[in-house]
Amino acid sequence: MAVPSPIPATPAASPLFLREHEVRRGVELLFFGYTRLTRSIDEGLAEHGLGRAHHRALYFIARQPDLTISDLLRILAITKQSLGRVLNDLSARNLVETRSGSADRRQKLLRLTEQGKAFEAQLFEALRTSLATAYAAAGQESVTGFWRVLEGLIPTEDRAMVAALQKDI
Repeated sequence: MAVPSPIPATPAASPLFLREHEVRRGVELLFFGYTRLTRSIDEGLAEHGLGRAHHRALYFIARQPDLTISDLLRILAITKQSLGRVLNDLSARNLVETRSGSADRRQKLLRLTEQGKAFEAQLFEALRTSLATAYAAAGQESVTGFWRVLEGLIPTEDRAMVAALQKDI
């Protein structure tokens, strides 16, 4: 005899998936999914006096060592002032270091310190565990569909920037 699952099965999308009800369901699932996913790292960030903006910076600097400040600004789509505060906090905690560019000394390149690499890896592991569990439950085709929906939310002009992050995977 099968044990009933405490979680109801996800209903299939309606053939009328563009109606308000279905779109609202998608918005709600994105909201609650993202909130629960990032909640898994909030405690670790709070222990360092950091927040999600700090995590986003750490994540992308880890993905692209020697990332320029202007590239990070473009990726995060935040103001220079906001990024300045985030980078100052991360530098003060010895998580990020900057150095001048070799071709252009005015250019500032960002890189995680050894401590920053370890902290970012710890945060990523919590995210990876949550996502891998959800991916395994949904299956490969569903993951591909999920990625397609998320890619569809990215403005056309930003898709090359996002695709470039995949070059070393």
